Amino acid sequence: MAVSATIPSYGNSTLFRNPINDFKKSPYRAPIFRFKLFPKKIKARHAQNSVFESTDIPLPTFPFEEYMIRKAEQVNKALDEAVVLQPPVKIHKAMRYSLLAGGKRVRPLLCIASCELVGGDESWAMPAACALEMIHTMSLIHDDLPFLDNDERRRSKPASHEVFGESTAILAGDALLSLALEHVAVNIAGVSPDRVVRAIAEMCSAIGVEGLVAGEFVDIASEGKDVSLKELEYIHVHKTAKLLEAAVVCGAVIGGGNAIEVERVRNYARCIGLLFQVVDDILDVTKSSEELGKTAGKDLASGKATYPKLMGIENAKSFAGELLGQAIEELAYFEASKAAPLYFLANYIASRQN
Repeated sequence: MAVSATIPSYGNSTLFRNPINDFKKSPYRAPIFRFKLFPKKIKARHAQNSVFESTDIPLPTFPFEEYMIRKAEQVNKALDEAVVLQPPVKIHKAMRYSLLAGGKRVRPLLCIASCELVGGDESWAMPAACALEMIHTMSLIHDDLPFLDNDERRRSKPASHEVFGESTAILAGDALLSLALEHVAVNIAGVSPDRVVRAIAEMCSAIGVEGLVAGEFVDIASEGKDVSLKELEYIHVHKTAKLLEAAVVCGAVIGGGNAIEVERVRNYARCIGLLFQVVDDILDVTKSSEELGKTAGKDLASGKATYPKLMGIENAKSFAGELLGQAIEELAYFEASKAAPLYFLANYIASRQN
């Protein structure tokens, strides 16, 4: 049974304090706007079997499940065609094993939805959508390795290194990363070269020492140590949220979005990126390994800082609710019918069960 709750503000988050001007200026970012953010209150309902079931913010009518299934099938088909079996066969088998193992395809869907939001076509965004899933899969393969996160299962299957060995797993991840950038550069059609370059630059920024690598490094260095909420936010913004942000921003750039549109979806993406990790932390301590498709409780066992550990479960749920409300607020700039997929993807991220 769902119960109503009023969510307190977490306005001390650096994510909320610096919505735009903390990022480097570029031709497609709008430095002239500072949106009104928190403190404010959002009404939310938490269900017993859900991290965050729904908000009182009305969502447009939209066949989201049908949309998600259809788009995921198209992404899976494109991924299957992008990585074919060829010599050396073992490395390509390892690439396909992890890339085609299932998954929610959240990043490709965000990329496509953002592209279509600003008037672009799915076909323009598909190469970038596939590239983002390749990059994400690379990060999972490497993260599971014994000398990093040391996980034996991923997506309800043995991890890549358990099947192919550590050396092949490392090389499969490397191959997916390089193929991702090549795939965008070679296969995008109907998009101006400057926008293709901007999209690739966005991806690269999300991967390297301004993104995933920085978050992973600080995460490893922080194991067993006392970590503040500010430090935890840094880890998760870089390790998880940056790639989700790149997915949304790349879609808008490729779709022809103007500076204000790109900045609006960027702010939306920052919120859902951190939301994704907050929910992940909650699920890690509330779900079983069978439900998650990976080892449950690993963060707690390895001494890693998590939002439930630092804030408590209920405060972490409240923070998730606030992030969701802020993400939805950013979409109010757009026509509701066009933004519907992004509304529902944010809600999906908040209420997912694995």
